[in-house]
Amino acid sequence: MKTPTPDVTPPSPTRAEPGFVRGLSLFDAVLAVAGAMIGSGIFIVSADMARHIGSSGGLLVAWALAGVLTIAAALSYGELAAMMPHAGGMYIYLREAFSPLVGFLYGWTFFAVIQGGTIAAVAVAFARFTGVLVPWVAEGYYLIPPIHISQGYAVSLSTAQMLAILSIALLTWTNARGLEYGKLVQTVFTMAKTTALLGLIVLGIFVGRNSAAVAANFSDWWTPRNAEPISAGLGAATLLGTLVVICVVQTGSLFAADSWHDVTFVADEVQNPERSLPLALGIGSVLVVILYFLANVSYLMTLPLGAIQQAPSDRVATATLEAIFPGLGAILMAMAIMVSTFGCNNTLILAGARAFYAMAKDKLFFKPVGVLNKAHVPGRSLLAQGIWACFLVLPRTYDTATGKYGNLYSNLLDYIISSALIFYILTIAGLFRLRNIRPDAERPYRAFGYPIVPALYILGATAILIALAVYKPSTTWPGFIIVLLGLPLYVLVKPARSS
Repeated sequence: MKTPTPDVTPPSPTRAEPGFVRGLSLFDAVLAVAGAMIGSGIFIVSADMARHIGSSGGLLVAWALAGVLTIAAALSYGELAAMMPHAGGMYIYLREAFSPLVGFLYGWTFFAVIQGGTIAAVAVAFARFTGVLVPWVAEGYYLIPPIHISQGYAVSLSTAQMLAILSIALLTWTNARGLEYGKLVQTVFTMAKTTALLGLIVLGIFVGRNSAAVAANFSDWWTPRNAEPISAGLGAATLLGTLVVICVVQTGSLFAADSWHDVTFVADEVQNPERSLPLALGIGSVLVVILYFLANVSYLMTLPLGAIQQAPSDRVATATLEAIFPGLGAILMAMAIMVSTFGCNNTLILAGARAFYAMAKDKLFFKPVGVLNKAHVPGRSLLAQGIWACFLVLPRTYDTATGKYGNLYSNLLDYIISSALIFYILTIAGLFRLRNIRPDAERPYRAFGYPIVPALYILGATAILIALAVYKPSTTWPGFIIVLLGLPLYVLVKPARSS
C-alpha cells in the first residue's frame, strides 16, 4: 500500500480555506472511524444471526465476511478521500464520479434514513440501557400517551423517548460550539467504549470460558442447530441455503460495522488529510473488525449456541456477562452500552452535518445550511440534522394483533443496509470511473490491491444486495424506493441550483 512520506513536523491546526479549522490529528481521525462504528449492534445482532445460521462456524464466517468487505471498502475509499479531501465525503465522490443527481440521491437518502434513522436508533438504545439503571426511563412510561394517527401508527413521548431526544439535543449543541468540544467527547467516549469492548472479549475468552460451550460450539462447527429458515423452504440445512443465509444476515453485521466512512465527511478539518484519511480508514476499520470478530469468539466460548440464539431481547453481550457475573452482568453491560451509544452518536452527529453542508453549498439542500457559524462549524446543518433525528424518535408502529408498540425508525433501519449498499457499490465503481476519466489527477494514495480488491468488494456487496432483494424483499425494496423518492425532489431543487 503506497502512502505519502510523512511530514517531518506535524501540521499545526491552521484554518482550512473554507473556514473550517484543521483540528483533527491522525489519532483523532482513527478515533472518528472507530467511534462511528462501535455502537450497540455488536452487543445484540449476533443473536438473530445465530438463529438463522444455526452454527458457530457459520456465525464466525458471517462476521468475517462483513469484516473483509468493510476493510476492502475502507482501503478503496482511501484513494478517493486523499484525492478529494473536502467536507462532504461520499456525496463529493459520487458527484464527481457520476453526476450531481447521483450525489443528491445519496445525500437525500443519507439525511432521511441512513444518518437520521441511525442517530435516532442509537439515541433510543442509549435510553433503553439507561433504563436498566434508572427504571423510570422506559418506553412504557408516557409523558404523552400514544396518539394514533392511523391503524398501524401513532406518536408518543415516553421517558425513554424524552431522554433520547435530550441526548441528541445535547450532542448537537456541544458540536455546534466548535470542533474542540466534539473532539473531546469523541476522544473520551471512544477510548472508554473500546476499552469496554476489549474487556468483554478478555472476560469472555479467559474468565467466562465454559468447557461445555467450547466443546459444543467448536467441536461441531458446521452442523445447523435450531436454524430458522429465512423463507419457506430455504434455510441453513444445505450448502446453498447456508451461503444465502450468510448473505442475508449481513444486514446485522454490516449495520454493526457501518459508518466507517464518516471520517471522510470532516476531511476539511483533518490535518494533512491526504495522508491521514487513508491511514485512519485502514487502521480504524481493521481495529474494529478484529474486535468484533473476537467479541463473537468470546460469546461462543462462554455461551452454548442455543443460549446465544435465545438471549433475552437479543442481548448476547449481557447474557455473556451475566454468565460470568450473575446478578451484576446486566448492570455492567448497560453501563458499557450507554457509553458506547453516547460516544457513537457524538461521532455520527459531528460527521453527518458536514455532508448536508456540502450539499447546501451546491444548492442541493436548504441554503442556510451551507454556512459556518462563529465556531467554524456548520451549526445550522447540525440543527437541521438534530431536529430530523429527534422527530424520528417520536413516531411509533402499532401491531393491532398484539397491541404492542414499536418504533418507526426500526422499520427505517431495516432499509438502511440495502440503500447504503447501493451507494457503497457505486462509490467503489466511481473509483474505476475516475481512474478512467481523470487519469492524471493527483492521487497521494492509490487504493490497496487495485483493481482486484475494489472489484472483489463490488462483487461481494452486489451478491449480498441481490440475496437481500430476492429473499428479504419486504425490507429491501422499500430501501430502493426511498432512494428513488429523491428523483422528484431533485427535479424541484435543480432549477434553484441552476440559477
